[in-house]
Amino acid sequence: MPSYNKVILMGNLSRDPELMQTKNGTSICRFSIALNRSFNAQDGSSRDETCFVEMDSFGRTAENINRFFSKGKPILVEGRLRQDSWEDKQTGQKRSKLLVVVERFEFVGGRSDNALSGADYDRSAPASRGGSQVPPPPARDDAEDDDVPF
Repeated sequence: MPSYNKVILMGNLSRDPELMQTKNGTSICRFSIALNRSFNAQDGSSRDETCFVEMDSFGRTAENINRFFSKGKPILVEGRLRQDSWEDKQTGQKRSKLLVVVERFEFVGGRSDNALSGADYDRSAPASRGGSQVPPPPARDDAEDDDVPF
């Protein structure tokens, strides 16, 4: 039976990310985002609704989210739904929750002093701070244009 599990969400972090390591050294970052929705109620008044969604990210994605995001920062995530199940130790009841496993993320909004642009988040070089300048691009060789077939 075919199935498709893909989630794309954009919201603001509702708490600071928590980074931890598994026994084998894999990074895990846990955080949640708040998704806001405005709508008109039946009585004509404007209402707001907020949904909080738990997120797990792994590896380099986890490290980058922990490094560049904090409570209140906007983020766009792509991932998949996962259901965690466990037994409550106090009551013995079976419990479960849905969360999003983040496979990709994008920066949203303006650039802050400690964030890279969305295209650069996967690079290993740290963000530039202070008075350092970005080096100019290498000089262009016009001879390269002669090789273009059109």
